[in-house]
Amino acid sequence: MADIRESVSNNRLYSGLTVVFIILTLIGAYLFVTNEMDRVREVILNSGPLGFVLSILLFGLLGATPIPSEPLTIFLSTIYGPLLATLATAVGNLLSALIEYLIGERLGSLTNFEQWKEKMPFGLGRLPIESPLFLLGARMLPGYGSKFVSLVAGFYRVPLGLYIWTTLVSTTFGAALTAFAGYGALTLLNHLF
Repeated sequence: MADIRESVSNNRLYSGLTVVFIILTLIGAYLFVTNEMDRVREVILNSGPLGFVLSILLFGLLGATPIPSEPLTIFLSTIYGPLLATLATAVGNLLSALIEYLIGERLGSLTNFEQWKEKMPFGLGRLPIESPLFLLGARMLPGYGSKFVSLVAGFYRVPLGLYIWTTLVSTTFGAALTAFAGYGALTLLNHLF
């Protein structure tokens, strides 16, 4: 019995340290990017194909922080065009969502989740967490937050394949809207001025 208690205690410690490490890494990335954005832009511009890969990794880090990724999506659409910017944003945001899923797996409890879920519009609150309609619909609702959906999916251990495809569908849709709209707006402004 003592071995079981020690094992549970070690798992909690490991889980807690993992979450703290991930959060500190994200805070560090947030501080670096916000203070060095001009340098980040130069690196992406001057790195050729490697810049595209760096963009994906940057989205992976930014998506799990409070920094909005839309300006980077629009910036990339001016370099690579809206289609490749959509691809970089979708893949990078998937990486971010997987980090959030991992954090959700390590959480000990989600307080008030059931009350939050009951208040969701369009009947989403009546759907099970592992429902594709819930995963797609809740992620697309403003104010509910894709980050929270990722944490909840990790906490309830939604099957990873289901989580990945629903995340890709919703993030690709949002990325395409941002990349194509931003590219069009910047092209129009460029012609006007």
